[in-house]
Amino acid sequence: MAAGGETSYAGLLAAAVIATLLADSLWFAAGRVRGRRLLNGLVRFSLSLDTTIRIARNVFERHGAPILSVAKFVPGLGLISAPLLGTTAVAVHVFLLWDALGAALWAGTWLLGGAALNAEIMRFAAFVRANGMTIFDVLAIACVLFVAWRWLRRLQFRHWLATHRISPEQLDEMMKSSAPPIVLDARPQAVREKEAYRIPGARPLNLDSSEALAPELIGSPIVVYCVCPNEATAKRIVEQLRNKHIYHARALKGGLDAWERHGYPVEPLSSDFHAAHAHAVALEADEDAEYTVRARLSK
Repeated sequence: MAAGGETSYAGLLAAAVIATLLADSLWFAAGRVRGRRLLNGLVRFSLSLDTTIRIARNVFERHGAPILSVAKFVPGLGLISAPLLGTTAVAVHVFLLWDALGAALWAGTWLLGGAALNAEIMRFAAFVRANGMTIFDVLAIACVLFVAWRWLRRLQFRHWLATHRISPEQLDEMMKSSAPPIVLDARPQAVREKEAYRIPGARPLNLDSSEALAPELIGSPIVVYCVCPNEATAKRIVEQLRNKHIYHARALKGGLDAWERHGYPVEPLSSDFHAAHAHAVALEADEDAEYTVRARLSK
């Protein structure tokens, strides 16, 4: 439209920024009111958002609200940043300032890209019309394919859960046995600090540690829990441990929330819980794009 002279670039940019600010402000307010319950609800609809939330938390802890200036350029991060920052103590005016900057950069990039590729876009639209379709038909087909792909991933995830997780009841029985499992708390540190309790005896897991795994420390069954409704983080950790030939690791169904709902006990975190040498798992890409686990469990 702007390339054809029907409207101005400044008008389109202003409209895009205002619309983005309105939408993000609603998400921010929802995050402030609903807190982690809102994030858990979002994670239920996406297997990848749990990892995105963890990454966003880590970046926010290091850089603060300025992550909003680039969040929309990162898949998934743009969706989760506003409600995530709503769960923090970031002031509203600080959020609006950085979100407006990010919206302007994001919208401006698309406007400049559209202007630069205007001729190619028009040729593609003409090609689509020549084949008896419209741009909306193409978008609809793309959406159907994307939904089908996500549905297939969810089916694969449910199959994994059926064979690699245990219920809170099973974990309770295991903990009362003569050979209790090693329980790993995979919650982000920011969540641990806000919700300073754990399953009794659980060890912290720092996903960003680079310490080497000591297999001799793992002589018992391992149970990993987090706070994500679909256990996505726990699944990822269990799979990486299995890649290291640790085959007795399983994820807790429903995570810490399910454990609490069943009425099982929790205990406050010890003063050295966060300072403990990671009970950690970190993921690093190797030359073949495979991922490896590096971790060390403290006594």
